[in-house]
Amino acid sequence: MTDPTKDPMNRRDFLGRAARAGALALGAGAAGFLLRDSKGPAAVEAVPRVTLPDFSIASEGSKLSIVTGSDRVKTVRRAVQALGGIETFIKPGDRVLLKVNAAFASAPSLSATAHPDLVAEVTRLCFGAGASSVVVTDNPINDPQSCFALSGIAKAAEKAGARVILPRPEYFKPTTLDGGVLIRDWPLLFEPFEGVTKLIGIAPVKDHHRSGASMSMKNWYGLLGGRRNVFHQDIHTIIYELAKLVRPTLVILDGTTTMLTNGPTGGSLDDLKVTNTMIAGTDQVAVDAFGATLLGKTAADLTFITKAAEGGLGTVDYEALHPARDHVT
Repeated sequence: MTDPTKDPMNRRDFLGRAARAGALALGAGAAGFLLRDSKGPAAVEAVPRVTLPDFSIASEGSKLSIVTGSDRVKTVRRAVQALGGIETFIKPGDRVLLKVNAAFASAPSLSATAHPDLVAEVTRLCFGAGASSVVVTDNPINDPQSCFALSGIAKAAEKAGARVILPRPEYFKPTTLDGGVLIRDWPLLFEPFEGVTKLIGIAPVKDHHRSGASMSMKNWYGLLGGRRNVFHQDIHTIIYELAKLVRPTLVILDGTTTMLTNGPTGGSLDDLKVTNTMIAGTDQVAVDAFGATLLGKTAADLTFITKAAEGGLGTVDYEALHPARDHVT
C-alpha cells in the first residue's frame, strides 16, 4: 500500500487535481471516484450523491462523563450511566451503527484499534435498551478482514450479536459536505448506514504523527474511500470537515491505555501508557479536548480541535459542561 507519509503531492497539486476531477465528473453527468485506495484500477460508477442524517439528539445537549478504572466493561457502563443511561440514547427498535477504529491488523494489546471488550459491551448495552440491530463497521487502512480478525473486533462483536460489515467497492457512494473544501464528490462508506437510526463512535486515544492525535473526530476518517491519503496534506481541515459531516448520537473515547508515541500504528508496548480513563459524551469536540490531556496536550495544541470549536461543532472548555466524574474498581 502507498505510504501516505511519502506522498509528494502538495496542497496546491491536490486542489488543482480535485478541481479538474470535479469538472470531468460534472461533464459526464455523474460522480467519478476511486472506490478503493491503491489496490487496483479505479472503479468509476454513475451513482447518486448521498448525505448522512444527523444522528444526534438535540434535546440531550452537550454532555460529558469521565470515569477512571482499569476494567473497560465497568468504566464504559458507568460512563454511559452518568450521561443518563443507554436508554437515553437508544430506544426500542433502534438500528444502531458502531463506527469503530479497526484501521490496522494489530493485536488489542497494542491499542492501535478499538478494544474488542469495549465493542462487545457497547453492543450488549444497545441490545439491552431494545435495539433491533447493531452493525459494526470501518474502512481500515490494512486489509479489512485481517484488521477485524487480528484486532479481535469481529469475533467480539459477533459473539455479542452484532453484524460486522466489511467495506466493499459497491458500498461506497459520493458525498459532498455543504461548504466543504475537501469533501466534495468523495466516496463515503454509506451502505452500513442504510436504515440506521443511531450512531455511536468508539475509538482509542492515540498519538498521530500528522494531526498530533487520533481520537473521536479522527475516527470518522475510516468512513472515507478513495485515495484518502491525499487528505494528509491538510489533515486538520479534513478532520474538521468530517466532524461537520458526521453527527453521532454518542462518542466513546477509550483512554484505558493511551498510545503516547509512534502513532497511529504503534507496534510496541513501549509506546503505551496506562491512563485508566473512559470518556463518553455527546459533544465530540469536548470529548477530544479532554482526551488530549491524556496525551499531555491541550486543545490548543491540536488544530483540528480548535477549528471544530470555532466552526460551532462543540466546546473545548469541557469543564463548562460540568462533566460527571466517577471511579470504578
